[in-house]
Amino acid sequence: MMKYFKWSFGVLVFGMVFAFWRGESVQAGLGFKDLIAAIIISALEVSLSFDNAVINATKLEKMPPVWRRRFLTWGIAIAVFGMRFVFPIVIVAVFSGITCREVLDLALHDPDSYAMHLSHAHIGISSFGGAFLFMLFFEFMFDRQKKVHWIPALELPLQKIGVNKAVPSLLTLGMLGIVQIFLPAEEIKMSLIAGVSGIAIHLAVHGVSAKLEKMAAAKHAFAIRHAGLAAFIYLEIIDASFSLDGVLGAFALTKDVLIIAIGLAVGAFFVRSMTIMLVEKKTLDKLMYLTHGAYWAIGSLALLMFVSAVEEVPEIVTGLAGMALILASLFSSIRRNRRVSA
Repeated sequence: MMKYFKWSFGVLVFGMVFAFWRGESVQAGLGFKDLIAAIIISALEVSLSFDNAVINATKLEKMPPVWRRRFLTWGIAIAVFGMRFVFPIVIVAVFSGITCREVLDLALHDPDSYAMHLSHAHIGISSFGGAFLFMLFFEFMFDRQKKVHWIPALELPLQKIGVNKAVPSLLTLGMLGIVQIFLPAEEIKMSLIAGVSGIAIHLAVHGVSAKLEKMAAAKHAFAIRHAGLAAFIYLEIIDASFSLDGVLGAFALTKDVLIIAIGLAVGAFFVRSMTIMLVEKKTLDKLMYLTHGAYWAIGSLALLMFVSAVEEVPEIVTGLAGMALILASLFSSIRRNRRVSA
């Protein structure tokens, strides 16, 4: 198993050394504090993103080999630098009305102001992430081709509800509407725009990806060339949605954006390592309910993101909820395998 994580442990060591150096360069004696903060952020990112690794693996198994390699090379660069550092800056710029350059300057030289702007954008971030992840959750639960059910009492009725393709969007819009009831009037516009954007982006990217997959199966030359690219973009957007709550939660530990980026980057490497292991060991085929647990964890994360737009939700609650669902599906899978082999 260690062969899958050797790069991640290398990045961990390098990142922690850099975090200590960064702290000491800012103020003597601050190194250990920043080191501890980076370790905790890394651990939180991994605990919050295990379901992300499972979802990545389910999508990655269907991707052409060349795009698998690109997801694990280009993708890690985008995940570490783009989604954990650049993306929050763009989000703050969009919701605060200042330029990306000004936001970057705040992030590097005035972290308190950057944290304040990011906190102000929290409602928009939570609405976007919650809407996008709910659409992802419904995509799996409403799939008419799904034959295996981990929790039949819930999953079978959900599958029947999803006969109409408009149902996921309508349900997500309905829940987004409920959120607006509890928001101050001045925050409603931000939440609605962000939430509807999350729905629209999911529909667009998932729709294009699914269409290209069908065309590629029919040996259509254009689709064969571009299906992998569409799936790659889809995975990166999923990764961005998962990283949003980690970025916000990290500011409870430190306001230094570089320490946050280090911690999140280390976590992202471990998530990629888990993804590779799940794909190469065919873990999802052996543990049939693990994918289901990951999607239920996505549903819980989406719900908690909507709730967090109204009321603060501790990161430990988000992490434990997802981990509990993943572990429950893991134990169910093991029990099933034992029954089958008995």
